[in-house]
Amino acid sequence: MRSTLWAFAAILCCLGLPAEAAGIQLLQSDPALAGAIWYPCAAEPTHVALGSLSAGVDFDLKGTKDCPVTGAKLPLVIFSHGRGGWFGANHDTAEALADAGFVVAAINHPGDTTNDSSRRDTLPVWGSRPADMVRLLDFMLKDWKDRAVIDPAKVGFFGFSLGGYTGLALMGIKPDFTWLAGNCKETTGTCAQLHNGETLPDPPQDARIRAAVIVDPAPAVLTRKNVAVIMIPFQFWRSQFGGPGVGDGSPVARVAGWLPGKPEIHVVPAGHFAFLAPCSAELAAAVPRICTDVPVGFDRVAFHREFNTAVTQFFREQLGSGDR
Repeated sequence: MRSTLWAFAAILCCLGLPAEAAGIQLLQSDPALAGAIWYPCAAEPTHVALGSLSAGVDFDLKGTKDCPVTGAKLPLVIFSHGRGGWFGANHDTAEALADAGFVVAAINHPGDTTNDSSRRDTLPVWGSRPADMVRLLDFMLKDWKDRAVIDPAKVGFFGFSLGGYTGLALMGIKPDFTWLAGNCKETTGTCAQLHNGETLPDPPQDARIRAAVIVDPAPAVLTRKNVAVIMIPFQFWRSQFGGPGVGDGSPVARVAGWLPGKPEIHVVPAGHFAFLAPCSAELAAAVPRICTDVPVGFDRVAFHREFNTAVTQFFREQLGSGDR
């Protein structure tokens, strides 16, 4: 990771910027676009209740529901969650960006969420996830009721874990299933489909995305050759100790070594789930697997203050800011 001195300087820089509260609109009418939109809003933030989403735990988001958007020509960042996640998995990062003047949109990937596993661990999900993001971006730029506030030339992407792969696909990589086909032993799902000779059409790309933050991406389909096609600026984060879907940390470290150009790379001395938003006490008790960090003593809350500052600063540098 960058030095403590750099992080402190970045925080001081951001303290000089006018803060906004996050407005929130929920997307609920279309199963293919179920999620939320965060944006700058002049109202005081409260809490937006979502009900029980997982393990019987009630969730809410910090912000003001349906308040008017403030600003114009605002940059947009779309979010892609990890395998079996949900649209609010990185809600604190979305809130930080909205507070800084960005519009942020995130949806559940149909068939690969906390409550819907119908496509999880299947070959088609490697193509449907990028298509989901294209659909979301189309909606935000063409159909969202407040689309006039967005500058379509300022679009960014944030993706965690399998969402990181999703972003790389949108940036032009074609997944290579050679390693996965030769090493997975399961007799169902993706492994069985690959062993049966099934193939996947190239996933969609989207040239509207101008910058990306890729966080601990699923490495199984990434190679030195396919990541070489990346042309847009991106910030890359990886965990030192890894976790489910990314191995012990070394596979993502190899991917980092293959990246073209000189991307901004951060190595976090923790496990894979440290990138998820800090857990409430109720969630930590219900789902300790995603809330218990390694090594013992790692401070997820303190880390996310630095993480959110660095992500916001990167998108400011690459996309600029709107009129506020």
